[in-house]
Amino acid sequence: MIIGESDIKKRLDLYVSEVAEITRSSAQLLIEDGYVLVNGKNEAKNYRLRLGDNVEIDEPEPKELEVEAENIPLNIVYEDDDIIVINKPSGMVVHPANGNESGTLVNALLYHCKDSLSGINGVIRPGIVHRIDKDTSGLLVVAKNDESHVFLSSLLKDHGIKRVYHAIVTGHFKENSGTVDAPIARHPVDRKKMAVVKGGRDAITHYEVICEYPSFTYAKMVLETGRTHQIRVHMSHIGHPIIGDTVYGGGKTQFEKANASLLDGQILHAKVLSFPHPRTREIVTFECELPNNFKKLLDRLNSL
Repeated sequence: MIIGESDIKKRLDLYVSEVAEITRSSAQLLIEDGYVLVNGKNEAKNYRLRLGDNVEIDEPEPKELEVEAENIPLNIVYEDDDIIVINKPSGMVVHPANGNESGTLVNALLYHCKDSLSGINGVIRPGIVHRIDKDTSGLLVVAKNDESHVFLSSLLKDHGIKRVYHAIVTGHFKENSGTVDAPIARHPVDRKKMAVVKGGRDAITHYEVICEYPSFTYAKMVLETGRTHQIRVHMSHIGHPIIGDTVYGGGKTQFEKANASLLDGQILHAKVLSFPHPRTREIVTFECELPNNFKKLLDRLNSL
């Protein structure tokens, strides 16, 4: 890749992270391990690019993951021959990745379902139609055969799956209900994060106030689209980060510091899931309780 005017003086590690769509730290490792050449030579991660530099990135082959079934308890809300609906706890990763090869929802599903999972997404994400973040709790549906997977994926693409989340955010909204319509893409500097970025993918979140407390709001959010970290990014963008979400501006209030033992990440819960069943086409709706730490935080807010 030949460096043009827009990338002059940019740090090499930042440029590599943007081009390869990897984190800054991963880009630095590639540079240190000799997988990045500038004009045929190894340069330091803080090398400043010049007009006409030729940058070559030779990424190593990703390590093949062997996904093993693990006897991990699952909170199963519903199951039949076509789908299984899980209430995922906060702290559980949905599918394996390098550095997170075990203890995931997929490891648990492989043990519980054996061979009864859709194979469309391969061995790493069998049956996974949609995801929720590691530190977000709540409902997600998993396909147990390819026909169900195709149907549910099509529904998701056409906004045919209703997903309702509950969250506690900082501050008070100007209106009791509203919509955030702001495009989301990878953060231009911190590649581990997402951000509202002009030219990003369309992202729409509807919100509605359930209850207001001094300095906080308990609210319902409905996803119209499903971008990575969408609710977290949108709430932060409008100045109301989710409590406990230190990645997107939460975790700074005295209330959060005083209740740190109840905060294991953002207080965001996928509470309701509704969609046509892949076999019968009848609307099925599932709902789960708020997790205990969420309920305790509400109790403490009620006592303020």
